[in-house]
Amino acid sequence: MNCLECGEKIIGRSDKKFCNDACRNAYNNKQNKDSSNLMRNVNNKLRRNYRILNETNIDGKTKVAKSKLNGLGFDFNYFTQIKTYKNGSEYKFVYDQGYKILDEDFILIVKN
Repeated sequence: MNCLECGEKIIGRSDKKFCNDACRNAYNNKQNKDSSNLMRNVNNKLRRNYRILNETNIDGKTKVAKSKLNGLGFDFNYFTQIKTYKNGSEYKFVYDQGYKILDEDFILIVKN
């Protein structure tokens, strides 16, 4: 049997697929590259959004200009959930930090 990564002959157990840990890691990294990059990019955006909301919302409930969040690099396309309350208010959450668009200029940030 030959190594799936480098093609060298494998010595040892009959069910081994790789000649060493480096080849096993390299092979698996290549297999998962596309999905890992996508997930890494999404998680980075969620982390950035959370950090911005958390640093802006010191008191647990804050009204802030939408332009301020934009200036800090907040991306309104990335959030973890949407909650619609009985009164019809819709909040988008990034983990435990939520926001509601009040009008085109202002955002209300709340901590759940």
